Amino acid sequence: MQTPSVLTTLLILLVGLALARLSAGRLARWAVPAIVVELVIGFLLGNTVLPFAAIKPVSGLTELGVLTLFFQVGLEVRADLLASRRGTILRLVALSCLAPLLGYAPLAGLFGMAPATTLLCLACVAATGTGVTLRLLAQRGALRTPSGRLLVGVSVLDDLPAIGLLSLSVALGGSRWNEGPGWLGMALGLAAAALSLLAANRWRQRDGAAPESPLAVLILLIGSAWVGEVSGLTALLGALWGGVLLNRLHPQPTAVGGLLGVLSEVFLPLYFISVGMRIQASTLLQSQAWGLALVLLLLAVVAKLLCGLGVSAADRRAGIDRWQVIFGLMPRGLPGLVFASTALAAGVINAVQFSALVLMVSTTTVVGLLLLERRLQGQQKTPGANAGG
Repeated sequence: MQTPSVLTTLLILLVGLALARLSAGRLARWAVPAIVVELVIGFLLGNTVLPFAAIKPVSGLTELGVLTLFFQVGLEVRADLLASRRGTILRLVALSCLAPLLGYAPLAGLFGMAPATTLLCLACVAATGTGVTLRLLAQRGALRTPSGRLLVGVSVLDDLPAIGLLSLSVALGGSRWNEGPGWLGMALGLAAAALSLLAANRWRQRDGAAPESPLAVLILLIGSAWVGEVSGLTALLGALWGGVLLNRLHPQPTAVGGLLGVLSEVFLPLYFISVGMRIQASTLLQSQAWGLALVLLLLAVVAKLLCGLGVSAADRRAGIDRWQVIFGLMPRGLPGLVFASTALAAGVINAVQFSALVLMVSTTTVVGLLLLERRLQGQQKTPGANAGG
């Protein structure tokens, strides 16, 4: 098959994006998230007219979307995140990270996984796609409820430990990392992060001007991601740290919202279409992929059920519904797909394991949103149900 030109590739991707938008709009009434539709469109494109290898010339554009996502996560890391219900938020974050680790021995034993691969799978299980959850709560007018406000507080911090697991798995098993800077590079990257934070604090104390022009913000985003990549800490962690630095320089950088909004609106969906293109149809015919997906799905459900232990009796008396929190944390959504795609590119997992992870992420996202939708509808019919949650 002849390799398509760059313009042909871009046109096919944009047509696929348009189809995904139209389909997502029609499927929204059944709580099917847009990223699942984008995965399906990408899978169909990648196994028919546009193989994944053909988009390598434009892969930087698709990756820009996910780097922007993590940059925005960094922008939301603020000191006041724990101002309300600090204990509950920290308990939920700790349980969300620690509960999946109970599956380390079963995964490694049943499937003979290397430590790095096992940690990566657990990072995907620990991830939480609260973005799709918060969108559903906003659509149902439940974002300002006690449960909604709690999920907002958890949303930013919850993925930070999972990102740490991702970086550790890439450090232990990534082929690129083993050929690159190694532990020394990681130490230098961490040192650079600490020095940059000190410099940002000093600059702010002197009332220095924060970078607000689109070009300056883009340089900070790409530059911080580059530092993370060359040091072995992953570009995702670097981009997240870039957002933290911009927040330190300017706590409310409203001027950059337009740029980041455009990058997320266009390039992030393209990224998830490219993730779908990575799924090889042949891997879905292998029993190992489905067996691993079922085990991961079981771990994913059990891990979030255990998170319900973080909602105390006092929280429930304050109006927080335990099941809303559990269902709201169940979708793996964006982070789970990003972790799997990053690990595949780094050589930590193979194509079969990647397909299994995508199946787990997609299933938890759809099922979690459907259960949350049903819970919200039930509480609207029976006001006061929160007290028993």
